[in-house]
Amino acid sequence: MRKKIPITILLFIIMGISACLYLYKGHRDIESETADYVVTVNELEREFTSNDSLAYIKYQDKTIELSARVTSIDKAGNGIVMSEKVFVTFKNRLPQNIISGKSLKIKGRFLGYDELLQEFKIDQSSVVH
Repeated sequence: MRKKIPITILLFIIMGISACLYLYKGHRDIESETADYVVTVNELEREFTSNDSLAYIKYQDKTIELSARVTSIDKAGNGIVMSEKVFVTFKNRLPQNIISGKSLKIKGRFLGYDELLQEFKIDQSSVVH
């Protein structure tokens, strides 16, 4: 009986440490990650139109690289809209060199598709040079 108590305590300590390590993982650095997918807005639209469930499984929380034209800039929201269909927020500040109407290549984390606004959402973005 006395041998079971220390073993049980040791198992609880190991389980507690494992749970803390799992729950409190370090933050991702999307800017330094390699993009899982390099896509266009048309490809995203096509995949979400044909089968949104599979598209969510494929892209959800993945790092993607996207090239498109900047259609509007939201300085207050620290973001931009690309091709009138992709809302992009930046990791830090909105880069100063972004110009509405010009093409831009960004890399960020794909969040999903907002059916109400008919817009794709990407956050933690950075400009790819």
